[in-house]
Amino acid sequence: MAKLLLVIIASITACSAVLAQGDNTDNEFLKYGYPGPESDFLLRSRYAASYNRALRNPNWVAEHLTRDNLNGTADRSNADFKEDPAIPVAFRALLKDYYRSGFDRGHMCPAADAKKDLDSMKETFILTNIAPQVGAGFNRNYWAYLEKFVRDLTATFDDVYCISGPLYLPTKEGDKWFVKYQVIGDPPNVAVPTHFFKAILAKNSADATFALGAFALPNEAIDNSTPLTEFDIPIESVEKAAGLSFFNKVDHNTETIVPLCTATTCSLR
Repeated sequence: MAKLLLVIIASITACSAVLAQGDNTDNEFLKYGYPGPESDFLLRSRYAASYNRALRNPNWVAEHLTRDNLNGTADRSNADFKEDPAIPVAFRALLKDYYRSGFDRGHMCPAADAKKDLDSMKETFILTNIAPQVGAGFNRNYWAYLEKFVRDLTATFDDVYCISGPLYLPTKEGDKWFVKYQVIGDPPNVAVPTHFFKAILAKNSADATFALGAFALPNEAIDNSTPLTEFDIPIESVEKAAGLSFFNKVDHNTETIVPLCTATTCSLR
């Protein structure tokens, strides 16, 4: 399956024009305002996020995990999903969008990563940290096991940085490629991602090397016996598919970078 993902991602062509977005309207074309797109940046107690107003999903959600900050006793039964008042109403994901949609409200920053206090945990239930996920076999199973795998990395590494988010990958029909995804809500409002990713950078404070890796999983039921290494793909492939740049303050092409699945065993327990 990982090979198929690589083929799909490799087929996505890069845009040739590279322009800074900015909000500079000091020109004749933008005299009366910059139209966007807007990417809402959200800084919370246990994560930072970028929200996509068109798709009504996060672009990405970033975490920093340590042995200490994972400690806590907050209980998710005391937290409820809620809409994000920081997003203009016209661009919000709504609670009613998920009602009878057939999809779970899938966390990007897991609730279990925010046990330090109830307020932090409640922030993980805000819909800007959520995207539609298949329930049985994915959100409630394989994706949850991957979340635990990331937490368990703190037993090996002092600092674990994890960026999670959705992907919208093409599928081939005949000799053509198409990007197709469901949209939930009435009227349609929230896009259903075809895949999800986790990009991971891990480090020990006394070590000069970084462990770097990425996983991309289809948004579908995955058999629990499927090895995690099936979804281990080059981080550059995820960057290309998502239009993002991960951990760009670290040179990925030096001897200080070790593949995550070489530095540790990539398996779900």
